[in-house]
Parts: sequence; structure tokens; C-alpha cells
Amino acid sequence: MTPGKRLMDIGLALVLGTFLLPVLAILMLVIALRDGRPVLYGSERMRAPGRPFTLWKLRTMTVDAADSGVSGGDKAARITPTGRLLRRTRLDELPQLWNILRGDLSFVGPRPPLRQYVERFPALYAEVLQSRPGVTGLATLTYHRHEERLLARCATAAETDAVYARACIPRKARLDLIYRQNRTLCWDLVLIARTAGRVLPGSHVGARARPGR
Repeated sequence: MTPGKRLMDIGLALVLGTFLLPVLAILMLVIALRDGRPVLYGSERMRAPGRPFTLWKLRTMTVDAADSGVSGGDKAARITPTGRLLRRTRLDELPQLWNILRGDLSFVGPRPPLRQYVERFPALYAEVLQSRPGVTGLATLTYHRHEERLLARCATAAETDAVYARACIPRKARLDLIYRQNRTLCWDLVLIARTAGRVLPGSHVGARARPGR
């Protein structure tokens, strides 16, 4: 990561955090009152091979101690009504501003993978994770809706894992590598603007639910 990109991440995270902290506090209170505790969900993700970190989100599912893997149709029944709204607007990802300030994430980059997939595809992720993982990115904007449709059809955790590993990982990786080869601060700003356009009120794209957490 270049110094310019890191400075942009810190500056934008501080500005957004200043304005969105009251929103985050209200959302945490709503989750606590409607769905109980915990209000945050921490998931181990990989910043680079051998470098795990905890990715924070607002909790959108009922708690299951045995939960693992990516989410598809097999987990749809666990999404709470509050969680559906949070996912639709991506407000569940507000706590990731903390991950950005810590340096675990950038605003733009490949989505941080679970450990199991980094260990199953070490050569692939050794290339992809040369870019710091991000909240959004080229693969997220380009492929997410198709991934959503694929995983929504899966009825079991095993099927979700098989479809994700076979169809989603290689396609997203190709897009992530295209981003790495062409990344600039200007392109990052374009991708951030496109992401905002998808989730702002009134956006028809932002009105689609997301399958995974």
C-alpha cells in the first residue's frame, strides 16, 4: 500500500466516522433491543497469508456457535429482520471503519477471505493479497450480484462451500488482480463513488439483499 492510499484511507475513515458514529450508536441500540446481544459480529479474516485479523460487522444473524464458512441460502433463515435492512444498505459494515484505521483494511481492495480458503488456495491468495483487503473493490462491484444468485440457491453448507470455491473464488481473483495491476488513487475514488451510488437511499441496486456476512 502506498503512503498516499493509506493517508486517504485514514482521512476518509476519520471524516466518515465523525458523521456516522451517532448512526452506529443508534443501530447498536436497535440491535440490542430487538435481537439481543451481542450487537457486533467478529469474523476471522486474512489480511495476508499467515496474517489473520478480526473483521467487525453489526450482527445480522441469530447466533450459532457452530457457524463457519461463507453464507448462502443455507443460512438465509438465520438473518434477522433488522439484519436484512442492514445488509441491504451495507450499514452492517460501519464497524469496519475501525478495521481501516487499524490498517487491517483499505476502503478499496479484495474482500478479505476466510482462513480456510487461503489455506486451500495458497498460490492464488498469495497473489490476490498483495493488495490490502478492502471494504469494496472491483470484484465486489462487478461480480457480487452474480455471486449472490449462485449462493442463494445452495441448500446446505457443503453445497455453498463447493459453489463458492469452484465458481466464485477464481472469478473474483481475476478481477482483484486486474485491480492490482491498474490501481490508482483516482480509480479508488471512482470505485468508492460507485459503491456509494449503489447503497444510497433510492438506489435500485442497493435494494438487493446480500447473501453472506
